[in-house]
Amino acid sequence: MRSLEPAIKTIWTIKFASLLGSMFLAALLYEVYVYFSRASFALPPGVLTGAFLIVGVAITFSVPRLSYKYWRFDLRQEELYLERGILNRVRTIVPLRRIQHLDVSQNILEREFNLSKLIVHTAGSRSSDVVLPGLRFEEAEQLRDDVKRYILEDAV
Repeated sequence: MRSLEPAIKTIWTIKFASLLGSMFLAALLYEVYVYFSRASFALPPGVLTGAFLIVGVAITFSVPRLSYKYWRFDLRQEELYLERGILNRVRTIVPLRRIQHLDVSQNILEREFNLSKLIVHTAGSRSSDVVLPGLRFEEAEQLRDDVKRYILEDAV
């Protein structure tokens, strides 16, 4: 079983910090509005934003590390095996002969860290896309080519 590149923790941390920072800012603006409008609010000033700050920092630094710890994958003889999840463990087996096509994708953050994700499109209508994040770009292309080679050999 292989793990993801450690740099994915930084990318996930940045994404969580952005999302939770936005929520903190919204909570702060709401409390400022309530304070100056003299509207009644059940909590004393600062409690809501303080709670967002404490919970947000805890989530931002713990969830990416735990996600990384439990993310594993393996390309086996006839299947791609993925295992992930902090509280709810998910084990996915993608039979290689069911794969329709493959994408290697990078967003702007992943490009900065030379990471990418392999997107596996399979036959079927429900959950037909499987995403394998946190791969070095060259590794993702190599994995894509290995799976493609299997698909082409299996078709013959």
